[in-house]
Amino acid sequence: MNNRDTLYSTPVETIGDWVFNDEIVKVFPDMIKRSIPGYSNIISMIGILARSFVKPNSNIYDLGCSLGAAALSVCRNVSAPNCTIVAVDNSPDMIRQLRQYINNIKTKLNIVILENDILDIEIKNASMVILNFTLQFLKPLSRLKLIQNIWEGLNPCGILILSEKFSFEDSKINKLMSNMHYHFKLANDYSKLEIIQKNQMLKNVMLTDSISTHKTRLQKVGFVHIEIWFQCFNFGSIIALK
Repeated sequence: MNNRDTLYSTPVETIGDWVFNDEIVKVFPDMIKRSIPGYSNIISMIGILARSFVKPNSNIYDLGCSLGAAALSVCRNVSAPNCTIVAVDNSPDMIRQLRQYINNIKTKLNIVILENDILDIEIKNASMVILNFTLQFLKPLSRLKLIQNIWEGLNPCGILILSEKFSFEDSKINKLMSNMHYHFKLANDYSKLEIIQKNQMLKNVMLTDSISTHKTRLQKVGFVHIEIWFQCFNFGSIIALK
């Protein structure tokens, strides 16, 4: 599945809110590659981090797993015995496609795929939890609850990987980063029309936080060792260690 994303290359008569439906799923790998700077680096390094943090007889959670890129990166890099990856997403179309893909490949770790709201998932015996561009789609009031659940279910010395699009408290920096991202998408052959229409669809659905907001939230639930390990423009990833 490697279809070119041309979904919004022509004017959309009625622009609603963004939904991860079947038409998005069909072009998702291309869309992510051309929209999120550094995405492939983050996915690769999640696997590398997993080598150090995933322990035998533990669980790895990929919350908001979409098509399972992060979970599969862990699978490619970890051979610890008796480990299970729990991949969760609330999009039926994403989950259906992921199940079809997983059924056709061999993986070193057991993968459990769940179509569910990540807020309803019990985190337990976790050596690694991945939130890869997921938290930004939750309602702001639900974000602390999820991070608290992760903290409680994460084993000592476990790791949370939190990748997000960031907003910036300095308005000039925020504008600069947004402008750099805009030109990144233009350089990846998205038209101005495509960029505008996607932004309109996402504006009520993807509500970003500043880096300091993320860090404060993580500290509030108990994380002490917190830092950005990757950033490109207004996209980045934070590690939090228990």
